[in-house]
Amino acid sequence: MDDDSDGFYLDDGTKVDPNLVPKPGLCISCANDDDPSEEILCTLTRIDQQNDIEFICAGYKPKSKL
Repeated sequence: MDDDSDGFYLDDGTKVDPNLVPKPGLCISCANDDDPSEEILCTLTRIDQQNDIEFICAGYKPKSKL
């Protein structure tokens, strides 16, 4: 598979480096932030909202307090 077809893309075809998309505080306090099976969905959510004033995530689950 060609490396140019892998990764994340905007609707207009622009490739997005997920390492350059800021991680909101909500993500850092979310249980899914530590779950590798949620990584792609979380990344897509951040990319989709990267220029929005408010970050909203329907999959947010607070980390359990010890």
